[in-house]
Amino acid sequence: MSDPTRDRGGFSRRAVTIGGGIAVALGLTAVGVTVPRLFGKHYRKSPYDDLLAQLIDRDAAAKVGKAALQGGGIFPDPADLARELRGRLERRSLADVTASDLDQSNLVEVRGWVLPQTLVLLSVLAAEQDG
Repeated sequence: MSDPTRDRGGFSRRAVTIGGGIAVALGLTAVGVTVPRLFGKHYRKSPYDDLLAQLIDRDAAAKVGKAALQGGGIFPDPADLARELRGRLERRSLADVTASDLDQSNLVEVRGWVLPQTLVLLSVLAAEQDG
């Protein structure tokens, strides 16, 4: 008869199961991070990618930006617009800046929608880069 308390020198079933579970979880995480980057939407490189990366849906923002441009609004050229946006977003997130726009009533009307000014400016920049 074998002694169950005796160390066999191998891995226990529990250790193998836990280790395998961790390996599977790490593998799924790696796939979850890599696949969207490989098969997700890719945009043309632009000098404003640092700003445009803050948009959750760049295509939707470009549509808003095109509507703002067609609405007859006067907007600075892309380089000046980017400089202004970088100043606004230098140490704050887009969510913080748009909340501040709302608090200070810095709003712009685009086709019946009333939106925070910074979001509209960023959308105009996206539209100009979209072509």
